[in-house]
Amino acid sequence: MATAWIKTVLAQNPTRTIDVDIAIIGGGIAGLWLLNRLAGSGYSTVLFEQTALGSDQTVASQGMIHGGIKYTLGGALSGASEAIADMPELWRACLRGEGDVDLRGVNTLSDHFYLWSSSSALSKMSTFLASKATRGRVQKVKKHDRPAIFQHPDFSGTLYRLVDMVLDVPGTVAKLTDNYRDRIYHIDWHKAGWHSSNGTNALDFTDNGQTIRLNAQQFVLTAGQGNEQLLQALSADMPKTQRRPLQQAVVIHRYPHRFYGHCLGAETTPRLTISSHPVADSDYQAWYLGGSLAEKGASESAEAVIANAKQELNTLMPWVELADAHWSTVSINRAEPRQRNFARPDKAFAQPIDSSHNVIAAWPTKLTLSPNLADEVESLLHEKHIKPTHSQPSLDFLPRPPMASTPWDKAASSIKGEQ
Repeated sequence: MATAWIKTVLAQNPTRTIDVDIAIIGGGIAGLWLLNRLAGSGYSTVLFEQTALGSDQTVASQGMIHGGIKYTLGGALSGASEAIADMPELWRACLRGEGDVDLRGVNTLSDHFYLWSSSSALSKMSTFLASKATRGRVQKVKKHDRPAIFQHPDFSGTLYRLVDMVLDVPGTVAKLTDNYRDRIYHIDWHKAGWHSSNGTNALDFTDNGQTIRLNAQQFVLTAGQGNEQLLQALSADMPKTQRRPLQQAVVIHRYPHRFYGHCLGAETTPRLTISSHPVADSDYQAWYLGGSLAEKGASESAEAVIANAKQELNTLMPWVELADAHWSTVSINRAEPRQRNFARPDKAFAQPIDSSHNVIAAWPTKLTLSPNLADEVESLLHEKHIKPTHSQPSLDFLPRPPMASTPWDKAASSIKGEQ
């Protein structure tokens, strides 16, 4: 009797199928960039995001599109510095509308980044920074060309200008979304799940009692730290993930000068990294503080990170007055493919998982390398001989995801709530 009833229900509510070439899970900068690339190449492509577009790592990024000089602070080029060297110009081409992804209209917060320190700390790097190895990527700044914040007579160090630039990350997410908004959907994992058959996966959705099955030639996981949970759900043993936690300080203030720069210390990681960001609907700006401060702060209390940040700014920029500033912190887990000895990956990563024929796990490892991730995924598609085959479907039974808020806008909201 029960078997007959099930057959009757299935007959009355048959599974509806939808076919696409590529389905991307994860709506950060990596997934959105990949969506733009594949859609521009003619693939029927959809993207699913479970919370908000740009959430977690993307909107918590300082927005640096850098050419790798920050990875040469030991005085030599590295694999990471060379893998990333061409990225600033590639992104600039996209901003001009001449690249493989259209970023026209996205604001650039700064056309360059600075590197500074005391004369003694920078002396060991001076010869290297002036060498042929860094030509075109680093330029020593003359005193009269320094930005206003370093025109103060108390600054006696040396300043270099890097080719690195800083993007408005929320604006970048919005542009990438607007380019293909009709292909982006919210996924509720309480109403969706994986269907596996002979090593091939599909996504099943429930809509008004009916099962809708999404078949894709390839699923690509670009959910950052969320990839770990997705891989577990797919019973995948490889690739494995690692996390590199940070706790960055956020300073909301009305100090008149913006600044974007790395302070060189005794380590190969910048002692302090500062980026400036406009705060929505206010006359405040935010300084976002990273570098060694944030890496060491991952295991500290918020109070300790703030105290260390205040001390570092007072030591490195004693003339900067932030007495009325509002201080907070934000914790971030940078997700990466697992490396031997917990090393930093040199470039973006994309690899088929071991439990499925049609799922790729991918991490850009850095905001800057999102185009490199798209290259890696497209290379795998070519190896698998996957070409555009389907017309673009509509999944209008699914809602659209919202846009994520930045850490500094959230911090500023708390200030308004206190006033």
